[in-house]
Amino acid sequence: MTILAGACLVIALIPLFAVLIYVIAQGASRLNLDLFTKLPPPPGLKGGGVGNAIIGTLITVGIGTLISLPFGVFAAVYLSEFSRGKIARWIRFATNILAGVPSIIAGVFAYGTVVLVTGGFSAVAGGVALAILMLPTIVRTTDEALQIVPQEVRWASVGVGASNYQTVLRVVLPAATSAIITGVVLAIARAAGETAPLIFTALNSPFWARGIWNPTPSLSVLIYNFASVPYKPLQELAWASSLILVFLILMTSVLARWATRKSVY
Repeated sequence: MTILAGACLVIALIPLFAVLIYVIAQGASRLNLDLFTKLPPPPGLKGGGVGNAIIGTLITVGIGTLISLPFGVFAAVYLSEFSRGKIARWIRFATNILAGVPSIIAGVFAYGTVVLVTGGFSAVAGGVALAILMLPTIVRTTDEALQIVPQEVRWASVGVGASNYQTVLRVVLPAATSAIITGVVLAIARAAGETAPLIFTALNSPFWARGIWNPTPSLSVLIYNFASVPYKPLQELAWASSLILVFLILMTSVLARWATRKSVY
């Protein structure tokens, strides 16, 4: 059984390394300073870069994180620390359903509630769509992280005179910080690679981002647009963008691990 489990682990890792190796092989040749500092070239021309899409991705994902993080963490705190019985079970059930909603549905929802209301595509609309996708991951991981904190820790805090709110804010949340950050990183990683919601909300732009209320480029939409065109320079930019996107997600995970390496639990 040990050999069988090890073989299954190797088989599960083969697709991961195959994708990474292929993306590196296809996109590494375009890694240069221009790739990070210039705009995409017109169809048929060589050179250029994806600097606008990198900045646009950071802006859109950042907005989504700023929206989903406080709502997700406080919702999980309510579920774990202050809610009991059927209400908590129904909220967790609804969160699981939201986690399974296709990403394009989140894009259509954000289009109807933000784009049509504000009268234009924007990074804010894209951030709202990504926040919807990030929210269930943050809620579920934070809820589980809070539940694994030993109950004795809460009793000790209350025993020395702390209120329930002080116990949660100063004892329970700091103890679960590592797992919470891991969940946030997973949510960011999922949001950074989404394409369909951004097509409906942030749309795209061949120029630098001009503000959060204007159409905003992103790496995922750029990959989607350039991968299917018949121009080889743009296809190369699509592969280079894929490599950058994988690298950004990897760096986010590494920084999260580094930041939480001294966690108590």
